[in-house]
Amino acid sequence: MSAVVSDTSPLHYLVQCGAIEALPALFGEVVIPPTVFRELQHPKTPPGVRAWIGSAPKWLRVQAPSILDTSLEVDEGEREAICLALELHAVALLIDDRKGRTAAVRVGLRVTGTIGILEAAAVRGTIDLAVAMERLRETNARVDEELVQSALARNRRRR
Repeated sequence: MSAVVSDTSPLHYLVQCGAIEALPALFGEVVIPPTVFRELQHPKTPPGVRAWIGSAPKWLRVQAPSILDTSLEVDEGEREAICLALELHAVALLIDDRKGRTAAVRVGLRVTGTIGILEAAAVRGTIDLAVAMERLRETNARVDEELVQSALARNRRRR
């Protein structure tokens, strides 16, 4: 298992759908940049997510990237996450935002998002994918229903 770098939304939604423990099972360590840490503490962030980051697990580490690529046309958290993932040679960047994913792939990073993480955890047998997807739908996540249905279909075939 190798470390991954995460943007805000995968952590936010994995906490909300009760699947945050999939991350250490899948990847070991998760590293986040300071802006992501602050975003998870924002007053408008759901209380459960703020409580989780307030007592962050040992497998989560905060680290600032040494250099920021200001040519990346993404928000600050995504920029820090992309730059940190490059710097650490992370196995993947966990990110949901389409523009951020495109920028990350363009600089050579492997990306996966909340739905991909949930599916990988289901493959390992650590979560019930249908339950996790239903919980995800109950959040304010902008879920691509086609991706959800594809993941659920693959999950049914694996059973």
